[in-house]
Amino acid sequence: MNRAQLEHVLRAAATIVDDADILVLGSQAVLGAFSDEALPIEATTSIEADLAFFDDPDGAKADRVDGAIGELSRFHESFGYYAQGVSVTTAVLPTGWQGRTIEFAPPGAAPARARCLEPHDCVVAKLVAGREKDFAFARGLLRERLVDPGILLERIDRLPDVEASRTGRLIAWVRGAAGRQPG
Repeated sequence: MNRAQLEHVLRAAATIVDDADILVLGSQAVLGAFSDEALPIEATTSIEADLAFFDDPDGAKADRVDGAIGELSRFHESFGYYAQGVSVTTAVLPTGWQGRTIEFAPPGAAPARARCLEPHDCVVAKLVAGREKDFAFARGLLRERLVDPGILLERIDRLPDVEASRTGRLIAWVRGAAGRQPG
């Protein structure tokens, strides 16, 4: 997915639920911080944008987005990408993430006023999720020096309710991946 496609998905989602305040979770959140050209292929291969609404206590807005522009919808079939409605609590995020989000409200996304996870918070959430595609995403951003390993380590230390053995594995992974970077 690229920035123009994210704008399209945000515009559609905001219109569907009549709520402009959207949080972009998942790998597509980095589109709020970097141009398409700056991102490695691992950060742009996903065809879905995980979208949450700050005011969606029962998940009804997320469900409406899934139904209208989600996977296998007419929107997905027409454009080749889609939105997945999720909860703000879907991702395990470092303490203080809310204050670090990045505004993404270009004219092409109107009426949406999106907030995207800050790239380091996004990478940490992906590492916690722990799928191979999540590690590939993190490796790509590290390789291109779009995230700083030291900040990743600090953010891992700020993960709430994650057992020490798991944070230890994440710390070891970041140190190992950062050590393999050129220069």
